[in-house]
Amino acid sequence: MEIQIPDDLKPGDKVLVSACLVGEEVLWDGGHDLNSPLLAALKEAGAEIVPVCPEMLGGLPCPRPAAEPPRGDGRDVLAGRVPVLGVEDGSDMTAEFLEGAWRVVEIAAKEGARFAFLNERSPSCGVRQCHSGGGVAEGPGVATAALEAAGVRVLPGRD
Repeated sequence: MEIQIPDDLKPGDKVLVSACLVGEEVLWDGGHDLNSPLLAALKEAGAEIVPVCPEMLGGLPCPRPAAEPPRGDGRDVLAGRVPVLGVEDGSDMTAEFLEGAWRVVEIAAKEGARFAFLNERSPSCGVRQCHSGGGVAEGPGVATAALEAAGVRVLPGRD
């Protein structure tokens, strides 16, 4: 994946990055998705990385059960049209996903972050695609939808 750093990213800018992409073991299964080229490109651009994990910020444990909306994307969850449910047992995790999304928006505001690089296909962080309905759907995850609604430009941190 070629890393696309925005032209208007200035040295010293704070940038949100999915914590799993910086190597923190926060994925649902306890793993990470370290993306060294992304980190190197952000460092070269002079950005200050602010790691975030919406699901952990929303109070979910690690590891945690896999969860996704039964249909739709993060915009549908934010609008209250669909819940976020555990894949195995159907447990409702909507409140935790929403709490995490709004906490990430608060962090972006507090840090003055105009950009975020988030983990593609995540039900929280997906940028162009997110897990939904037992597959991958077009559209953002819950945290990405909330950040975009708040005016933060969200870019995929991996393919």
